[in-house]
Amino acid sequence: MAKWGEGDPRWIVEDRPDATNVNNWHWVEKNATNWSKDKIKELLKGLKVENEKGSCEIKEITHIEGEASANNRKAKLIFFYEFEIKGEWSGILNEDQKSYKGKFVIPNLSEEYEPKEIDVNVTADKSCNEAYQLKELFRVQGTERIRQQLATYIADLKTEYGQNIILPTKSSNSDQPVAQQNSNKENKSKQELNKFVTSNSKPSGETGVRISTGKLTMKEEFNCQAFDLYRALTYKPMVEAYMGGGIVFEPAKGERFSLAGGNIIGEFVELIPNQKIIQRWRVKSWPCEHYSEVTLEIADKEGVTTLNLTQTGVPSSEIEKTREGWKENYWNRMRQIFGFGSKIF
Repeated sequence: MAKWGEGDPRWIVEDRPDATNVNNWHWVEKNATNWSKDKIKELLKGLKVENEKGSCEIKEITHIEGEASANNRKAKLIFFYEFEIKGEWSGILNEDQKSYKGKFVIPNLSEEYEPKEIDVNVTADKSCNEAYQLKELFRVQGTERIRQQLATYIADLKTEYGQNIILPTKSSNSDQPVAQQNSNKENKSKQELNKFVTSNSKPSGETGVRISTGKLTMKEEFNCQAFDLYRALTYKPMVEAYMGGGIVFEPAKGERFSLAGGNIIGEFVELIPNQKIIQRWRVKSWPCEHYSEVTLEIADKEGVTTLNLTQTGVPSSEIEKTREGWKENYWNRMRQIFGFGSKIF
């Protein structure tokens, strides 16, 4: 039998600086149940939907039963969550002074279902036309908003509980603190994840040099409301869900941002909530100090939200690579993580 410390390849584990969970072989679990219950209540309570007839609001979360955890098995992150959620809603028609109440049940919030597949069963406390109209408003629009908020919960769960659970092995630099080793691993992972929008070449040290540029346009449709899409583009925990953690991101005019391990950097020029975002934007491998201008215009259209992207000043040789980067780094991941669905043009 191989002996500890001899490095015999027959041994299935490795030395570790702290001598625990060598080679990440054993099951490591973080309990996320209490955090999840608090987060779900925070995201759902007070949620409001409205149309031309009236408005509805979630007044209380009365019951959350279930559990959640983050697990590491053989260096693979696995998230488990399974909850039944019950709550109460209240609504009022625009031309009525009387409010009506009802209840809702979410029976199947779990990793087995995509956010868009989550069921929301809605009932009204009274049987009358006014209560029925409000129940239908909450059933249709409220269900969609609830699904978007639960998609945010899932993203936040992975961000909050995905850190420091995969531990360094013998190959890690044992002189570095564990947190620093994890940070280095995360940065490397983000760089690999975003390699299709970067170049193997180093950025040119020349500034003020004329380069050939072009214009990039894209049109995307998402099965969500304009509010949800704008939030996915400006709310840091949601951005971290598809771009990776450790980002520099403060959505305010004049504030700079850094994404994907520093491969994407820029500055916010203008933000109009739920309508428009303008950024100075560049990829690290572009010529030094060369920025493009990105305009993202958001609009509700026939039950979906349309996003029009216009990007000017893109180096001509980078246009197609940049287009693929937007598609893979942003749109496809947002659809997958938040359950926005899609039509791609």
